[in-house]
Amino acid sequence: MKITVMPGDGIGPEVTAQAVKVLQAVVGGGQAMELAYADIGAAGIEAAGDPLPVATREIARKADAILFGAAGMPGDEAIPFMMRPGASLLRLRKELGLFANFRPAFLFPELIGASTLKPEVIEGLDLLILRELTGDVYFGEPRGTGVNAAGEREAFNTMRYSEPEVERIAHVAFRTARMRHRKLCSVDKANVLEVMQLWREVVTRVGAEYPDVELTHLFVDAAAMQLMRAPKQFDVIVTGNIFGDILSDAAAMLTGSIGMLPSASMAAGTFGLYEPVHGTAPDIAGKNLANPLAAILSMAMMLRFSFGQAANAERVEQAVRRVLADGLRTGDIFQPGSTRVGTEEMGAAVVAALDKA
Repeated sequence: MKITVMPGDGIGPEVTAQAVKVLQAVVGGGQAMELAYADIGAAGIEAAGDPLPVATREIARKADAILFGAAGMPGDEAIPFMMRPGASLLRLRKELGLFANFRPAFLFPELIGASTLKPEVIEGLDLLILRELTGDVYFGEPRGTGVNAAGEREAFNTMRYSEPEVERIAHVAFRTARMRHRKLCSVDKANVLEVMQLWREVVTRVGAEYPDVELTHLFVDAAAMQLMRAPKQFDVIVTGNIFGDILSDAAAMLTGSIGMLPSASMAAGTFGLYEPVHGTAPDIAGKNLANPLAAILSMAMMLRFSFGQAANAERVEQAVRRVLADGLRTGDIFQPGSTRVGTEEMGAAVVAALDKA
């Protein structure tokens, strides 16, 4: 197991350290494991003058999987794009062909009170947002800033998808739905955007190859409303890069905290990058306050997706459930009657719970 660990910025190093601690405990000495650490984001700039150093890219290409913390710092938007700490992750996704982003949103019963939605709306929630990750407005060209004919400053980005890009993510979506409840909702904005008209046309055509999967379509604004109104109607949602970015963060709050949501960004085979979706949270960095459970659950996804270790992944997930059942909470999911703990204490508790999982 060759794993590149990229702790990154903000709370990334803190939560990643706990995920590594749990990984070492669950795998133990029964299997050879090689961890290689690499700088990225602001840490990459500090180490090598580039948010995605050449050495980091080389280490990543030699790995079977990447365990990622977070990248980006306040003020990113004022820096040229290629030098932004936060842009290092986008560059890495593109270079490594990580086109399929799995973002599950499931509710631990113990956290039903941490969500702002009514219990009857979210009880039993278990959905998956599949976000296309290497196309769309984040990567479309041309992009930039300038001055128009009237002498006014302007900025522009291009939303762009090719037919093969849509086909590729659509096949992943239908195969994923087959392994769940055989329901797929494709989210677009085909009533306004030509690129989304192509998206809907291609997804519909690919769907003909999967007659056992129920395909529906929603405009993104309607999908956002339905996620808040009746989220349990969804099984798998497939959508483009920018819509997936927004909808997955909205779905995070159904579960009580964005600090609970893992993700996997996959290439065509078993190679993947695994990261919590919460970002750098610089306001709490270095204070032992961050919730490491999303990073730990991302590591469990790594065991399952990249290494075929479903049993060990299940052990980690059961350990997380046991810790929550025991009432341990970081600040983001704290409720009256529970026990507040820090990042390190939560990680240690998951390790201790492995023996009972």
